[in-house]
Amino acid sequence: MVSEASGHGNAPVFGQQTRTLIGASLAHWVSHVHILTLPPLFPILKDQFDVTYVELGLAVTLFAIVSGLTQAPMGFAVDRFGARRILIAGLCLGGLSFMLLGLSPTYANMLICALVSGLANCVYHPADYAILSSSIDERRIGRAFSVHTCCGMAGGAMAPAIGLGLALHFDISVALIVMGAFGPIAALAIILLRVPESETATDRAAKANGKPSQKVSVLTPAILALTVFFVLLSLSNGGVSTFGIAALQGGYNFSLETASLTLSIYLGALSIGVLAGGVLADKTRHHGYIAATCFAINAVIFAMIAAVPMEMMVTMSALVFAGFLSGLISPSRDMLVRKAAPPGAAGRAFGIVSTGFNIGGILGPMMFGYILDQEIPRLLFGISAGFMVLTVMLAVWTENWSPRKPAAATT
Repeated sequence: MVSEASGHGNAPVFGQQTRTLIGASLAHWVSHVHILTLPPLFPILKDQFDVTYVELGLAVTLFAIVSGLTQAPMGFAVDRFGARRILIAGLCLGGLSFMLLGLSPTYANMLICALVSGLANCVYHPADYAILSSSIDERRIGRAFSVHTCCGMAGGAMAPAIGLGLALHFDISVALIVMGAFGPIAALAIILLRVPESETATDRAAKANGKPSQKVSVLTPAILALTVFFVLLSLSNGGVSTFGIAALQGGYNFSLETASLTLSIYLGALSIGVLAGGVLADKTRHHGYIAATCFAINAVIFAMIAAVPMEMMVTMSALVFAGFLSGLISPSRDMLVRKAAPPGAAGRAFGIVSTGFNIGGILGPMMFGYILDQEIPRLLFGISAGFMVLTVMLAVWTENWSPRKPAAATT
């Protein structure tokens, strides 16, 4: 479909591809908004529910467990049944879970919301990347990944400001209902934009050659290594995105508003880094070295934030620069996964690898929540720096190992 149109008739195809990119990117924006709907509200929910940060962290852990257990199977479902209808269902389910929590905000209902929204979250990466891989011209796919990732990060950057702003000016219920409503709205937009259903490469090959589709093994060494890489990425960045506001309040004397603003600017810088990373990823094949360099610098930054007393503006500036570098690697990360994915298995590959984020989401919140409950918030940045060092080591290993992979894969 894409390959035929890319040679001629470019204008109408570009219109279809643009609509597809807008729809998939909007869904990714919503997914990150929903991921960061609850964590920025933790300082308020802690008092309202009279619970500890460990108990609040349980909600994030439940979210990650459900999403982690279902994301890989959802990738298989996407490759078999198509991504569009599954994506629409996920958007509606996730949105309704937060809206219902807004109608009855209790700790028990928050845990139920975490379970349901975790199930909804499992569809985004397999469905979005399957739609993009099957619908976007090969010449534009790198930039499409960059825009898609940037929109997700923009959602994460906007979520703390929107959610806390609504909670502070109105109440928790209004904040949760509005944040949840973004899901059904995005689902409606995907329908109106006529985002096409995904189609696997093996199905296209079967239509062209008249041969039945063959099962493709996705559990390759490259995919498994990238899954571990995603675990370390999650643990490196998850502490700041989940408990950054509380850590800045408790360890650096930031007000709630200033801490929320800092996190939003950090995540906004991450989004800008993603766009710059898209250009960088198109100019090099050494994506592992990009990741290693950026995280080596970030490890130093986070270690300094943890150990060295700084002025508030210096701390904010350091976090903003760290956010930019974290975003810089994201397009290269996606290109590594796409390169490692067998033909026609984009949904499965991204589903399996993205499970690494969920594994990190299971391990991280309870650990970082415990650190805050022990009133040593600076250690959050120190532990994050340690995970970044491990990420650097795996990225260098992956870069040195990956050139030998294609020869083995073609046999």
